[in-house]
Amino acid sequence: MGNLKPLEIVLIIAVILLLFGAKKLPDMARSLGKSARILKSEAKAMRKDDEPAATTDAPADQPPAAARTIQAAPGDVTSSRPVNEAKPTTQS
Repeated sequence: MGNLKPLEIVLIIAVILLLFGAKKLPDMARSLGKSARILKSEAKAMRKDDEPAATTDAPADQPPAAARTIQAAPGDVTSSRPVNEAKPTTQS
């Protein structure tokens, strides 16, 4: 963008408005923002999964933990999905 003059930038914006229309641009920006939030939450979950666990052995008297889900936004249940966690296997 360092080589673009102000007139060229205005022309590019005008072409984008003509192609997509002024009514579709807010919807496109909203979906782009939602996609960015989903990407951010997935990256955060991946970093959290990479951290070493404080304790590796669960006490025998506690029930197993419920399945975790990752949600795109608070209260958004349409895009939530279960997290598949690898179970340690033992070989005999």
